Amino acid sequence: MKSAMFGLTAFQRDLLYVIMGSDKPSGQEIRRRLENDTSIAKVNNGRLYLNLDSLVDSGLVEKGDRDQSTNYYDLTDAGRDTIENRREWEAEMLGGRP
Repeated sequence: MKSAMFGLTAFQRDLLYVIMGSDKPSGQEIRRRLENDTSIAKVNNGRLYLNLDSLVDSGLVEKGDRDQSTNYYDLTDAGRDTIENRREWEAEMLGGRP
């Protein structure tokens, strides 16, 4: 699973980090967080949900029903492992520097 992070787009990696830092966020909560916390001014809903579905299909994210009209997203163990592996690789590449 170590190579999973390298097959993702930067946007997909950002989605994983936002989901990890949230408590089962909805798609719209993820969109708002990206727009508020990053330099992305406007996140297109089509792009957002296409990429979330891709992460679900890859087994990195779980999608569940919050209510009849709202889904939530949460990282799977594989998603958490993928982020951890990426962080270890980054630390290695930076020579242990933060």
